[in-house]
Amino acid sequence: MRYRSYTVNNFRDIPQVRERLTPEQQFDIEVVAQVFPFKTNNYVVDKLINWETPLEDPIFRLTFPQKGMLSEEDYTKIADLLKKNAPKELIKKKANEIRMKLNPHPAGQKYNIPQINGVKLHGAQHKYNETILFFPKQGQTCHAYCSFCFRWPQFVGIDELKFAMKEVEILIEYIKSRPEITDLLFTGGDPLIMKTRVLRQYIEPILKADIPHLKTIRFGSKALSFWPYRFTKDDDAEDLLNLFREIKKSGYHLAYMAHFNHYQELETDEVKEAVDRILSTGAVIRTQSPILRHINDSAHVWAEMWKKQVEMNMVPYYMFMARDTGAQHYFGVSLVKAWEIFTDAFRSVSGIARTVKGPSMSATPGKVRMLGVSEINGEKVMVLDFLQGRNPQWVGKPFFAKYNPDAMWLDDLEPFEGDKFFYEDELNEMLELEKILNS
Repeated sequence: MRYRSYTVNNFRDIPQVRERLTPEQQFDIEVVAQVFPFKTNNYVVDKLINWETPLEDPIFRLTFPQKGMLSEEDYTKIADLLKKNAPKELIKKKANEIRMKLNPHPAGQKYNIPQINGVKLHGAQHKYNETILFFPKQGQTCHAYCSFCFRWPQFVGIDELKFAMKEVEILIEYIKSRPEITDLLFTGGDPLIMKTRVLRQYIEPILKADIPHLKTIRFGSKALSFWPYRFTKDDDAEDLLNLFREIKKSGYHLAYMAHFNHYQELETDEVKEAVDRILSTGAVIRTQSPILRHINDSAHVWAEMWKKQVEMNMVPYYMFMARDTGAQHYFGVSLVKAWEIFTDAFRSVSGIARTVKGPSMSATPGKVRMLGVSEINGEKVMVLDFLQGRNPQWVGKPFFAKYNPDAMWLDDLEPFEGDKFFYEDELNEMLELEKILNS
């Protein structure tokens, strides 16, 4: 199939949009898309969305901007400008003002930029000892955009909000200097949006460098869901699979970190063929998603998704919380509710699907998991631990927060005892040091 993208400029060309959405509903999409990135494609439109009831369809909500993603005040500001045919620059200015209120750099990621010999790697993040994230410059877009995406600043045209680089040599130099690094994660955007010949320009020097402590190469990608033809019918699909085989032949564990947000994404023949072709290279596919109101906030959806993934020989890996950025107010689920959904789904699948971890917050100090609700001296508490931490010694250490059924993020919680969580003083020292180093 030939790829065709739809954005705010041409989404009304989609026949289903004209037939199934009212002019008012189409205008809502146009308004919200001035602030949040919007791109979908013909595979998503034709194969994944149920156009009989689009407003209730999870994939429609996943890919088409929703009115509730903006506050009433911010919606009205943009809507009024559009109705008045205001200059594009004025609309962009107001949109950027709104964006800056939406926490464009969540989880302290601006502190995670590594450097070597006084040179900053602006297209990399190194938060946890074992894993470095790399944002290849040509991979900073996607086949389609998720409406909830926590990396929305990558796609809105504000250069200072982007992570991206094309110099792989300095990345290799940095990894060589840090023997604790075992995993390199290519992320974005979507690194598999790149043509294989471009991706090879990053991968082949890494393979040639033969770094002894680097054991795993990961690709974080939504391509399986949004454009499975990347692995089946694209003109360089076979070359991409051969590159995967070369990574495996070089002795690396190859992990494809697949983003699936609903079991509807797993039901087409196209995605089944693509999964089989990836697995044939020796890669392992691990699956992950945030829990999202309006899309997958039910135990049934998660249980069905995990069961289907195991059936297709994929490994359920993470349930994340919607990050405290962008339209979290629209997509976010409380920690208590997420834990209840996770637990109900976890109980209803066999042990082979219980590889999944969560619900987890990728917060400033690390990946913090909601373990459950318990009681101490007759008082309800929330029990948490670290799955990853800026300090590895924090990992696996349970700690307690006051019960708060409305809390959606770590910053909403208060310690059960004392005025600070156990990690806070050390975290503040780390951030101050990183601020000095990055100044």
